[in-house]
Amino acid sequence: MTQFRPCIDLHEGKVKQIVGGSLSDQGADTNFVSQYDAAYYASLYREHELQGGHVIALGPGNKDEALKALAAWPNALQFGGGVNQTNAAEFLQAGASHVIVTSYLFENGEFSWDRLEALKAETGKNRLVLDLSCRRTATGWNIATDRWQTVTNTAVDESTLTELANHCDEFLIHAADVEGLQAGIDEELVSLLGKYAMIPVTYAGGARSIEDLKRVNELSAGKVDLTIGSALDIFGGQGITLAECLAWNKR
Repeated sequence: MTQFRPCIDLHEGKVKQIVGGSLSDQGADTNFVSQYDAAYYASLYREHELQGGHVIALGPGNKDEALKALAAWPNALQFGGGVNQTNAAEFLQAGASHVIVTSYLFENGEFSWDRLEALKAETGKNRLVLDLSCRRTATGWNIATDRWQTVTNTAVDESTLTELANHCDEFLIHAADVEGLQAGIDEELVSLLGKYAMIPVTYAGGARSIEDLKRVNELSAGKVDLTIGSALDIFGGQGITLAECLAWNKR
């Protein structure tokens, strides 16, 4: 069954919820800035035993906050954001259960199998999450790197999902076009993920209510988990409460 997965998004050293597609070197359209630090949210998730959450550093200046979150609940949260072959082990040693990687795996816009193998040698397959966050194109969806600003030639399709499943423990997939808009999930993408993914998958983007958990469960036959950010009450949202998500997970 589809599960709610928590998140901690970090931007400019603060816990925020942003409109994903707006992220650039100049900043981002922001839905929420928390008065609490990352450790507060990690501790909250620990209190409720919410497994499989991800801490994402959106740009520079977030490492200290990320390390606080990982220390607050060791070996329970995944970390992504600027992860590469040289620093992956550091975040695992700091308490990340997995590291999440996208941009490092692309070189001059092309997927690098050499980089994937080098990274996997550092982390092991079982502690690696591949972030296949994407944007819609004329033919489907393509992986987007560099804070979702660069659309690569690598499609998110049956072939990619099947091949990459052999090299990681999970997939994390933000639908960048709807991320942070609270205007509904990308149902076609969720359906595709449910049809072809052979390992655990977390989808993020557009979720706004408990109905989205139900819908992802239906569309993916329970194979895809859902992250809810901006609509969640602990991030200033009014669409769904953490209590509702916890109740859903205990069904």
